[in-house]
Amino acid sequence: MQDSVMEILNTYTLRELQVWSARVIASQPATNNWVKQFRADHNSQDFYKNVILWYVKQYGCFPEDGGPAFSPKDFI
Repeated sequence: MQDSVMEILNTYTLRELQVWSARVIASQPATNNWVKQFRADHNSQDFYKNVILWYVKQYGCFPEDGGPAFSPKDFI
């Protein structure tokens, strides 16, 4: 599953990675310790992908498809 999710994440633009990872973080009780789990050795794109990958594992969907980071009103 992780490989197929990463294949999809590799098609995201930098801006999409930024927006969706920010929404994921904003939808969680994001303490410093919680955010540390996404460490990516000074590579921001890997950090964004790690956040979204965690979300997919946690909620079974991408943030734009459902779960607490999704808001249907944003697409109306």
